[in-house]
Amino acid sequence: MTQKVALVTGSSRGIGRETAIRLASEGYDLVINYARSKTAAMEVAAEIEALGRKVLTVKANVGDVSKIKTLFEQIEEHFGRLDVFVNNAASGVLRPAMELEESHWEWTMNINSKAFLFCAQEASRLMEKNGGGKMVSISSLGSIRYLENYTSVGVSKAALEALTRYLAVELSPKNICVNAVSGGAIDTDALKHFPNREELLTDAARETPAGRMVSIEDMVNAVVFLISEEASMIRGQTLIVDGGRSLLM
Repeated sequence: MTQKVALVTGSSRGIGRETAIRLASEGYDLVINYARSKTAAMEVAAEIEALGRKVLTVKANVGDVSKIKTLFEQIEEHFGRLDVFVNNAASGVLRPAMELEESHWEWTMNINSKAFLFCAQEASRLMEKNGGGKMVSISSLGSIRYLENYTSVGVSKAALEALTRYLAVELSPKNICVNAVSGGAIDTDALKHFPNREELLTDAARETPAGRMVSIEDMVNAVVFLISEEASMIRGQTLIVDGGRSLLM
């Protein structure tokens, strides 16, 4: 992977953090993106540098298109290329549909789905210069199943998965593969904001056919597979990593 560069949005914590560190261990130089916690982002950057890889850390709220453009301008100036884009940054308001306000809807859709489109436009331009690349988005089962209080996030993830299919077709002539990974309940910092967190964790522990909950490592393994050459004929797909839980829902 010498000289290859990967961008992971929202990579200061959780799945994004572990994905960035894993890609560095695989030989990629990294672009770490964060919106709030500079301290956490710099800790990730330090771990990547300790692995002998180069790293660029950029603060940018990817729900803002102007910030997206600035992010990619810095990537082009610093590295001059991009080979892998992991669309991981996510946010959302957890309320019943009848309690959602316009600001809640716009915030969630901007970060979880609009960001993917406009990041993909910028990423594809850089990837095309070096013969292609790989894009993988992080989704969730709420895109296809009802989850309590998850309306805005679930709809935004459904849009992300639809966009994955459209981009896979339109970017294939540029040798850019586009896919998504959808995970079951994972005990991350993000899950702490769910009002029914304990119920979700109990259900996942008891009802998952695989006999255990999904881990962050399971998600990272799926991302690494989809950006590999072995997965080059997988395009526009959403790979569900849930230990079989959704088969029983």
